[in-house]
Amino acid sequence: MLKTVEGIYQNGQIELAELPKDVSDGLRHRPKGDRTQVLVTFLAPGKITPPQLRQLIDQLETIAGIQQGFEELERGQTRPIGDFIQEMQQKYDISG
Repeated sequence: MLKTVEGIYQNGQIELAELPKDVSDGLRHRPKGDRTQVLVTFLAPGKITPPQLRQLIDQLETIAGIQQGFEELERGQTRPIGDFIQEMQQKYDISG
């Protein structure tokens, strides 16, 4: 899972604008002291506009999706391309 949330770093602490649902739900079922891995990226102050920030988040989520696809491929969770094409042709009424 990759979930990007905005936050503020101040006085040695990071305050998240929101706690992702998957993380908050998981915390209730984890042993005390268990941790969730995070990546923190510091942005130059005042140089990133909200649309640029959204674009960066979208890019990170795209990269995570691609990585998930590679992991599925490595685990053998694939199907022949012909099956996929046939399914799309049927789903969208496309003649082959």
